[in-house]
Amino acid sequence: MQVHDTVLQTELQTIPADRILQSGRNCWRIERADRFAMLVDAAPYFRALREAIVNARHSIFLLSWDIDSRLRLVPEGANDGFPEPLGDFLHAVVAARPELHAYVLNWDYAMLYALEREWLPVVKLDWRTHKRLQFRMDAHHPVGGSHHQKIVVIDDAIAFVGGLDPTKARWDTSEHAARQPLRCDSDGKPHAPFHDVQALIDGPAARALGELARERWHQATGRRLDPPRDMPDHDPWPASVRPDIDHIEVAISRTEPAFEDNPGVHEVRQLHLDAIAAGHRYLFFENQYFTSGLIADALGKRLAEPDGPEVMVISPQTQSGWLEQATMGVLRARVHRRLKDADRFHRYRMYCPHIPGLADACLNVHSKVFAIDDRLFSIGSANLSSRSMAADTECNLTIEAAGPPEERERIARAIAHLRNRLLAEHLDTDPDHVAATLRGNPGLHAMVRALSLSERTLRVMEPVAPPELDPLILDQAIFDPEKPIKPDEFVAEFVPHEARKPLRRRAVGLSLFALALAGLALAWRWTPLREFANLDALINFAHHLEDLPFTPVAVLGCYVAGGLVVLPVLLLIAVTGIVFGPIEGTLYAVGGTLLSAAVCYGIGHWLGRDTVQRLLGPRINRLSQRLGQRGIVAMVIVRLLPIAPFTVVNVVAGATHIRFRDYLIGTFIGMLPGIAMTVTFVHHLAEAIHRPSPATIGVLAGVAAVIIGVAIGIKRVLRRKEDRAA
Repeated sequence: MQVHDTVLQTELQTIPADRILQSGRNCWRIERADRFAMLVDAAPYFRALREAIVNARHSIFLLSWDIDSRLRLVPEGANDGFPEPLGDFLHAVVAARPELHAYVLNWDYAMLYALEREWLPVVKLDWRTHKRLQFRMDAHHPVGGSHHQKIVVIDDAIAFVGGLDPTKARWDTSEHAARQPLRCDSDGKPHAPFHDVQALIDGPAARALGELARERWHQATGRRLDPPRDMPDHDPWPASVRPDIDHIEVAISRTEPAFEDNPGVHEVRQLHLDAIAAGHRYLFFENQYFTSGLIADALGKRLAEPDGPEVMVISPQTQSGWLEQATMGVLRARVHRRLKDADRFHRYRMYCPHIPGLADACLNVHSKVFAIDDRLFSIGSANLSSRSMAADTECNLTIEAAGPPEERERIARAIAHLRNRLLAEHLDTDPDHVAATLRGNPGLHAMVRALSLSERTLRVMEPVAPPELDPLILDQAIFDPEKPIKPDEFVAEFVPHEARKPLRRRAVGLSLFALALAGLALAWRWTPLREFANLDALINFAHHLEDLPFTPVAVLGCYVAGGLVVLPVLLLIAVTGIVFGPIEGTLYAVGGTLLSAAVCYGIGHWLGRDTVQRLLGPRINRLSQRLGQRGIVAMVIVRLLPIAPFTVVNVVAGATHIRFRDYLIGTFIGMLPGIAMTVTFVHHLAEAIHRPSPATIGVLAGVAAVIIGVAIGIKRVLRRKEDRAA
């Protein structure tokens, strides 16, 4: 690898002899690794993971946030004699090795994620597999927390740590081509380009991670597993992986939330704070989230220094899914605004990797990596979020340029090369070119400007919180807690005493609601419900209702039934407009949505807030709080610009202490404009399609113009309101 002489020599002069990494402060242990490799993106990682599992002889530990037994680790075909799907592959490998035991631990996720994940993983990875392959769900964490470590340990000899789970929508190559036929889920559906990073180590550092994995298994299952008496006499290191550096000390840092008798471990948080404080020239972050107020304060302090370091953050342009966009996206915009205000010397930039030909323009960055100068490099599972510092289990591996001058220089070169590899991928070049450009353009931002010569590049990003959502999202709290949430304190703060349900009633409600959700999930997967929930099928069904003597009752009943099975309300409104016309359709749609909203409100009210929180997950409670505090205003905003599915909002509203009258008034005011415009537009659209003429097309254009005008008007009103509030 090429030595960037001027920059490196300058950097080495600024590296103090004392270490940043300190056991018991910002890391658990510092252990030796004979080999250290960075695996960029899932294609090389998944291939290496499969090779390592094939090489396993004694034990496999796989700790994950999510896992999918149907995943093909090597989509083009591994051709190693074992089945391709992950679950069948693990079963076959364990069955073929009498001495091999495999332990798979996955987060016992909130019900809110149930329809996004593989159905019944316990059956597929435990009940139907070899008895020496054990699969368990990890529920040993406080309310609002999760098991977020992504660790694989093979024979206590090698270990993978990083941000990648063996699950769907992860596989990609470093080319991140807009069209990649192999980049698809187990059902054959393509997914967007995805970027992440994993580390591979061996030696005593891997053995220490084996201890960590066994301890987590014990906490989650209550069962202790004995460590191996002797190190294996074979090397499971995958042949496809070439080490980036050898004979290196590796620090293992953890987050463990305070829970039961455990006071909690916050080494990852301290690692970030110590690293930021020690940076001299470059603070480089590549991270999925950027919402931690604590990290923002530490960075803001460095940006305020006249001779402080540059700060570069590479992050996805948008957060994944409506919930993350409406919560973590807003929090990130606030952190970004704070740093921009603190950046008096113009040393801070946030970037997203632009991919030509991609519909969303920017790459989905999921990695959790940071580099401090040429001195420190860290890969792990921890996001730059408050929850990763306190509420979730996390694990990061960090190397440091320390020791005698020759050793520091050797490691500093390796760290610079690792950072430059990541930058080179985003800038469509190679690490040596990045190093050479840094020599001629001191500073990361100047280097990016100099290398932004192709369509694939790093683009400066300025995330902004939508004014209609910003007032609804409180800082941190439920969505990004700075400490684990205590259920008793949570209920006492947000639920009035008279609204709390007796324990027996809560248990009954929880059981019935769980059964209902399970039945709904089964219906969406294995009944004609999925095929029925499309525009053509619903239009045909609605036409049959026109001939009934009790059409109004039937239509209203369909809205209620649609709400109970979480059918998109906008689809129902569109069908109503097409079939019944603008006037009658609007009356039906308004009546149906209000009746459906009332029924689901009643369900939420009967279940109670703690039951709804358990089933839908803790993140939904911010919505609950804001609805309760702002009443009609909040309902109007949520209905005008929905931040959650119609049914979810209804159930959550019922579980809060928002008054039923305020709820219905807010729903009516908020939904009436959208219903009227939607019904009118789809009716005239259908007319223009079926009976095209200058008149029908003119009416359609007029309706579209009115809708656009109303939307612009609402946006300006909300913007003026936001400006006055500021």
